Amino acid sequence: MATIELQGLVKSYGKTKAVHGIDLTIADGEFVVLVGPSGCGKSTTLRMIAGLEDISGGTLKIGDEVVNEREPKQRNIAMVFQNYAIYPHMSVARNIGFGLYTSKLSKAEKDKRILDAARILGLEPLLERRPAALSGGQRQRVAIGRAMVRDPAAFLFDEPLSNLDAQLRAQMRIEIKRLHQRLGTTIVYVTHDQIEAMTMADRIVVMRDGRILQVGTPTDLYENPVDIFTARFIGSPSMNLMPGKLADGGLTVAGVAVPGPLPAEMAGRAGGSDVMVGVRPHDLVVGAPASGGVTVTGLVTAVEPLGSETLVHLDIAGAQAIATAPGKVVPKVDSTVTASAAPGTLYLFDGASERALGRL
Repeated sequence: MATIELQGLVKSYGKTKAVHGIDLTIADGEFVVLVGPSGCGKSTTLRMIAGLEDISGGTLKIGDEVVNEREPKQRNIAMVFQNYAIYPHMSVARNIGFGLYTSKLSKAEKDKRILDAARILGLEPLLERRPAALSGGQRQRVAIGRAMVRDPAAFLFDEPLSNLDAQLRAQMRIEIKRLHQRLGTTIVYVTHDQIEAMTMADRIVVMRDGRILQVGTPTDLYENPVDIFTARFIGSPSMNLMPGKLADGGLTVAGVAVPGPLPAEMAGRAGGSDVMVGVRPHDLVVGAPASGGVTVTGLVTAVEPLGSETLVHLDIAGAQAIATAPGKVVPKVDSTVTASAAPGTLYLFDGASERALGRL
């Protein structure tokens, strides 16, 4: 196992910078997920760690050693790709052991590692099968097994679940998390799926345009996003945003005054400042007003009954928002309803910089 340290890491393609001097330290045994939209630089960063992309600037350390110029095979890391990259003409056992064939281990040790990996991943009964006879989830486990047998210092995963259906993705998320808990090996995992990030990571790194916006635990990022992008990217459904205004020591949102005085750090900004007010769908509840909170009225534009709850899409003074209602409550489209948010559930963001100002 090993720490991984990125110091001012840069990747350029000609005059175009894909990664802009990022700094990140990943602790020994930590599960870190790089998340962000397509083109944000997360896969490029992972490939620089793996040695599959040259580093244009900065320093990369694995353990205590600078590895900028080392070949991938010299870095003692193992990578699991999106497309599995397993050989169709080989059995499961041969695929798992492929990376060991040029090693100096004895045949008995190689066989033991293959069998141990297969046992951990539930592949023991499938060792003689070819990939064509496996499900997508089983093929992905074969790819993980091939990485495991090398006993690497770190695992790198590049969107490994994106080719699986929803049920298999949920199953594989749990299996990879259990694998990490069992092995305790450092994992760097790339995905654009914030649900994967939230459910698997010790820490999440949110990236945009080749830069790191925020690093923290899933709870940190959900409760304390630093800007609008992170607030909307983390959490499902996405955070609602509505225009607001700070004036005369108070806040109005969608034309409704928010009760109570502003915190001192926000009151100092009052004077007609435009802000964006965020509230998560699960905190905006259709029905009885929240004591001391804010209540808005909206036109129902769509409903999504989910059984345990109903997502209610609203037009609130021209702003689009999603609220929640109990599962048995399904408002009619084109009806008018009220939705309330309790104190402490409103997020304020600067209208110009989109940086977080605090909660109310």
